[in-house]
Amino acid sequence: MESFAYADASTVEEAIRVLDHVCRPLAGGTDLVGMMKKGLTTPERLVNLKAIAALRGIERGEHGWRIGALTTLSTLERREVDAADALNVLTQAAAESASPQLRHVATLGGNLLQRPRCWYFRNPLTRCWLKGGDRCLAATGRNAYHAILGRGTCRMVHPSDPAVALQALDAQVEIVGPEGTRTLDLADVFARPRQRNWSETVLNADELVTALLVPRPSTDARGAYVKVAERAAWDFALVSAAVRVSLSGETVGEARVALGGVAALPWRAREAEERLVGRALTAETIEEAALASSAGAAPLAENGYKVRLVEGAVREALRRVRRMQAPDRSFV
Repeated sequence: MESFAYADASTVEEAIRVLDHVCRPLAGGTDLVGMMKKGLTTPERLVNLKAIAALRGIERGEHGWRIGALTTLSTLERREVDAADALNVLTQAAAESASPQLRHVATLGGNLLQRPRCWYFRNPLTRCWLKGGDRCLAATGRNAYHAILGRGTCRMVHPSDPAVALQALDAQVEIVGPEGTRTLDLADVFARPRQRNWSETVLNADELVTALLVPRPSTDARGAYVKVAERAAWDFALVSAAVRVSLSGETVGEARVALGGVAALPWRAREAEERLVGRALTAETIEEAALASSAGAAPLAENGYKVRLVEGAVREALRRVRRMQAPDRSFV
């Protein structure tokens, strides 16, 4: 690991003043430190955020939840929830992330912004497209874990479980920089990497994610998160599905279906959503939505199996939603 300077920040403003391309923020460090040890990133300075109390905690207000970016995944996991809690899809996703030890230190903001887990990107001996090379090595190489949707030059998949759940919850991201605070829809924060801008987000180097904002759910909202991985713990999703529906009587009034492990960013399965809205959540409707969730898939040589996994994960998530007792109408 290259040597670096280190400083503590007690406020967001202090951190923002020193952030730039060579000074990076340190939260849980579960991704950044590993990248530094491999020489994949070599910041000259780190600014520690852990003393900024304002970046922690889950607050419920009239319009929804505000979740501090330093809130750990284990804090989210330990929330007491029931079927009526529209935030339970995020709780489930947090519980499915990494291992208990990592969830204890990993922060929500850091988890969303972690770098790709592609083995070509993580190998310091390879120069893939995302590290400035001339091509994506996974496109014609070993690609069993790579993207099948939203094909671009880079075939990496977004690695965060909570990001998929937050996509289904229509979350927004609060970002602070030298010019002040801006709030973006989660979908607008993530981006496919572009040439000469080797990043998976639209954040500037001097900006900091400070909170996730989850809007108050509509009446009778319920959700579920399903993750398919090779191992039960400490593994990234081969495929995941976060589903949220709002029912008006027996009819689906609103639906969100988000997928993980299949694209460079959390993926909205809009065709599946269209099969749900305006219909009862019957076995037939669920099957149609599940089959539609893989629309547009273009598998690589080794990852065609993901198409059926996507459909199976969405099918199971919708079945879990259907089995839930009708939630009360209070905002919980």
